[in-house]
Amino acid sequence: MSQHPAPHAPDTPDQGLTGREWGILLVLCGAIFLEGIDVAMLNVALPSIRADLGLSTGSLQWVMSAYVLGYGGFMLLGGRAADLFGRRQMFVLWLSVFLVFSGLGGFATEGWMLIVARFVTGVAAAFMTPAGLSVITTGFAEGPRRNKALLFYSGTAAGGFSVGLVVGGLLTSVDWRWVFFAPVVLSAVILVAALALVPKSPRPARTGQRVDLAGGITVTAAIVLLVLGVERATHTSSAWTALTLGAGLVLLAVFVAVERRAAQPLVRLGILRGGPLVRANLSGLLFAGGFFGFQFLVVLYLQELRGWSTLETSFAMIVIGVDAVLSPVLTPRLVHRFGNARVIFGGLLLAALAYSLFLPVGADWTYAMMFPSLIVLGIAFSLAYGPLTIVATEGVAEEEQGLAGALLYTSFQFGAALGLSAVTAVNVAATSSQAPGALLDGYRAALWVPLAAALLAALISAFGLRTGKGGVTVAAGVPAEVPLPEVPAAR
Repeated sequence: MSQHPAPHAPDTPDQGLTGREWGILLVLCGAIFLEGIDVAMLNVALPSIRADLGLSTGSLQWVMSAYVLGYGGFMLLGGRAADLFGRRQMFVLWLSVFLVFSGLGGFATEGWMLIVARFVTGVAAAFMTPAGLSVITTGFAEGPRRNKALLFYSGTAAGGFSVGLVVGGLLTSVDWRWVFFAPVVLSAVILVAALALVPKSPRPARTGQRVDLAGGITVTAAIVLLVLGVERATHTSSAWTALTLGAGLVLLAVFVAVERRAAQPLVRLGILRGGPLVRANLSGLLFAGGFFGFQFLVVLYLQELRGWSTLETSFAMIVIGVDAVLSPVLTPRLVHRFGNARVIFGGLLLAALAYSLFLPVGADWTYAMMFPSLIVLGIAFSLAYGPLTIVATEGVAEEEQGLAGALLYTSFQFGAALGLSAVTAVNVAATSSQAPGALLDGYRAALWVPLAAALLAALISAFGLRTGKGGVTVAAGVPAEVPLPEVPAAR
């Protein structure tokens, strides 16, 4: 089966994106890059923030938790708002809010000011991100064109986090407040470009429809409590954690009951009957948990045990950012040849391999010994993240694309919180003292958590491995006869 069109084949819509489409895509990629770089820069700036504002460890944790709560807790509401009130409208509005509160965070003189600013910034991202994703999934025809756009989009998201680690270290060396001011400049550029390039979408017809207020309140409260319980599990008592998680589960049950009775539900529960969508969300949750948990452990190992500086650590881990190049260049070709399901499965197995290679980490490992794990993890991310996004939104009705994107990003966010909490809990339990040997024992024990998460994700994704003629996955939505579009190199 040829992977390239014949030299004299007539032009077809699937052979490439128009200039206008590339403009729209670059705006949306800029927004997801902004979200990734914002989080990564803050991660490396936390020690400087604590020193300058005199924050306790608990208060410093809330600087991160506040964003996670706003982002994860309001994501479903944000996705549905995009479907109900217009994708472009929600994207522009909440990008503006993101811009304002990111800047306000840089002016904070007290811990509570920064925490409030981060919470609202997280809420803004929760509305902006699914709106941006749904602009792609509704504006590009399902199949090769949409796949190409989504893989380019996912590579940009990964690149934002990787670049943010280094940029954050550089900005923090000047003044940590620039970690908040820099996104303001980028947000302003993206906002102007969005107003010029993203087409105005007609306000969806909602005649006779009512906003599901009860569903919105219960699901948002439920997710906030669940994320809070997981995020704070290693920083508070087990009784408080159990009470928080229990309350979240009760509210989740109430939400399901409300949705079953609602004439126009916030989340149509029938959307969860789709096997590919459910597998993509569960695999995404576990993959995110392992990915962020592993990176957290590597940072602890390099800085606590090896004494590397923040900037040295950032440069060491930037190799994971190879996914920013591979996602738009290599992954489309693999998806075209093997289908989404097989590429996802391969990516998850590579993630498990990356974590396995780091299990025997020693106190005197050279960077060359760490490199295989880091580069394999970057490749794994490029294979898994984009195709998971495709599968999670494929076949979903246009009026529910915002919801489908929100479900996936909620899974990613909750998985990240769960993974960080789990590796921290195991690390603390397995570390008997602050001696180098004891610290190493804690890291080695905690490394089993991301490995187990990757293997479980691979097992779940394996149920999607149904093949048809030519070995191309039937469920992938990539017909064997469609020629592969040329993909420009990422910049």
